[in-house]
Amino acid sequence: MRILIVVATYQEIAPLFKKLSIPEKGLSFTYLAHEIDIVVTGVGMVATAYALGKALENQTYNMAINAGIAGSFSKRIAIGEVVQVKKDILAELGAEDDEEFLSLEEMQLGEVEFLEQLHDSFQTDLKKVTAITVNKVHGNEDSIEDVKERLFPQTESMEGAAFFYACEEAGVAGMQVRAISNYVEKRNKANWNIPLAVKNLNEWLSQYLNTLSKK
Repeated sequence: MRILIVVATYQEIAPLFKKLSIPEKGLSFTYLAHEIDIVVTGVGMVATAYALGKALENQTYNMAINAGIAGSFSKRIAIGEVVQVKKDILAELGAEDDEEFLSLEEMQLGEVEFLEQLHDSFQTDLKKVTAITVNKVHGNEDSIEDVKERLFPQTESMEGAAFFYACEEAGVAGMQVRAISNYVEKRNKANWNIPLAVKNLNEWLSQYLNTLSKK
């Protein structure tokens, strides 16, 4: 099986490199009969879309996995918990009308961009969530309440919807997994736990690759 692992930053995947004894520059390697490529896109939708456009044009993959950290709107999801994103929304795609937000659909420019995992073959025990993808992560109480009332998200990232979109356009089976590093609230990094999120994310990813080798 040929697998593409997509991450925004090297730091989010570094423990996997160490666990599997992969050289730091080894972004293509063989593991348990899988041919695996890792693409470090950079942060944000634009960087992700560009990197994936190049990667998916030059190689055919059986599956792609977007792995990273995320913020959670829900206190029912624990800090450090790994979740599977089944639906992702481009939360900022639209226009402001004074204090109201207009979606593309309301502007008669198209439908609301809901990007979804297209293949149900990715069976995991992870909690399934709906996410939003943003250019500016939320840290203001009013804007947090607004987006919660408008889209009912459980998590947010800066890359997920771009990943789903690229996979959909390329016809590649894509799965998105996120480990929760913080709650979406007034910004307070003292409440974050990025090391725990990265640790749990990489432990899950290593176990999942082992599970795939048995299929």
